[in-house]
Amino acid sequence: MAYYEDLTIDQGSDVAIEIHLLEKNGSVKNLVGHNVAAKMKRSYSSDSADTVDFGAIIADPATDGIITLSLTNQQTDSLNAKKKYVYDVEISYNDSDGNTIIERVLEGLVNITPSVTR
Repeated sequence: MAYYEDLTIDQGSDVAIEIHLLEKNGSVKNLVGHNVAAKMKRSYSSDSADTVDFGAIIADPATDGIITLSLTNQQTDSLNAKKKYVYDVEISYNDSDGNTIIERVLEGLVNITPSVTR
């Protein structure tokens, strides 16, 4: 089950969000061999034209369990400050049988604070 956390993003600003992943026993999650993807949109049922892809990377070394999400100022400038967005972050890897395993690690709402200086 994914953790839930709301985010606040300043319209027109560059954004970097660092996520530290832990195993259930509290140890750092080893992300070697994993991929990460993160998206946000106005609603869960919005079409792909309404989707914003976060830049999503696993920080080096992958054994530290850190994911960094990013958006450019051009991406955040195009967001509607009068609307809320939903987002999620998923990691994926192949198990020993070659099956792709996908795990949602974080989800929530995104609030956009409007920009005055544009």
